[in-house]
Amino acid sequence: MEALIAIVIGVLTACGVYLSLRGRTFPVVLGLTLMSYAVNLFLFVMGRLMIGTPPVIQENAAYADPLPQALVLTAIVISFGMTAFVVILALRARAELGNDHVDGKENP
Repeated sequence: MEALIAIVIGVLTACGVYLSLRGRTFPVVLGLTLMSYAVNLFLFVMGRLMIGTPPVIQENAAYADPLPQALVLTAIVISFGMTAFVVILALRARAELGNDHVDGKENP
């Protein structure tokens, strides 16, 4: 199972980097979103979740680590705000420049 999660995180990261290097703004936004999904999944898996255990430390008992869950919740809020900002920035650039290229120039 760990290999599958590692492969999924790697594919999300690779697709995110590939899309972030594209020349148009919409693939760049999708690439940033995929990279944030990969980071969220990595943080979530980092906590080694245990089903049916309390998130409170008890002596000689298994417990779920609440820190990765809190980090994922924080990362989700930050990535939502970042995505909203980048979408508005891309729409504004398209309105002012008339195209959706990252550098603002049409390809020859």
